[in-house]
Amino acid sequence: MPCGMTKSDPAAIIRIARESGAEVTPVPLDLGHRVRELRKARGWTLEQAAVQAGLARSTLSKIENGQMSPTYDALKKLAQGLAISVPQLFTPPSKTQVNGRMAFTRAGEGQGHATATYEHELLAHALTRKQMLPYRARIRARSIDEFDGWVRHDGEEFLFVLTGTIRLYTEFYEPQDMRRGDSAYYDAAMGHNVVSTSEEDATILWVTSLV
Repeated sequence: MPCGMTKSDPAAIIRIARESGAEVTPVPLDLGHRVRELRKARGWTLEQAAVQAGLARSTLSKIENGQMSPTYDALKKLAQGLAISVPQLFTPPSKTQVNGRMAFTRAGEGQGHATATYEHELLAHALTRKQMLPYRARIRARSIDEFDGWVRHDGEEFLFVLTGTIRLYTEFYEPQDMRRGDSAYYDAAMGHNVVSTSEEDATILWVTSLV
């Protein structure tokens, strides 16, 4: 048995959990089950998770099966490999299942969709059933008259100006002139439109909630 590892000792694990800052309930802690859930949520094999954590595959297997009580150093490696904090190893999320979804979109590789007034680049387009819709938009419109009425839809929306300057028109508020670094959060069911006020087309990041 590797140095620093002993047969699983619930009392020792609870002590380490409390020392790490986790709030531990009197219910017996099944660290092995928690680690296995986190690993499977990421779609990793034992070998892949062990490589990420810098641990031997056999060591990780014994931790998951309750055959070893890891040292604090081993827990730190495990947490770093899973990209979480040590306390999170002992604090399951409120949801019963961790889906561990993630998507990367390289610059210029989003899904394009052009209209007469906007040119959208949908980000994280490979993920289905998202709760947010993030996209980068190039604002072609220069006048509110270019729109066929208000744009409105369910949910809430966040707008962040990336380049250029824009004017945000909304149904119930005065128009807002915005420049790089400015942002707005609003009810998307309220009519809204955006136009570029700079010589070049402005670009913005839009994030729309889908719930």
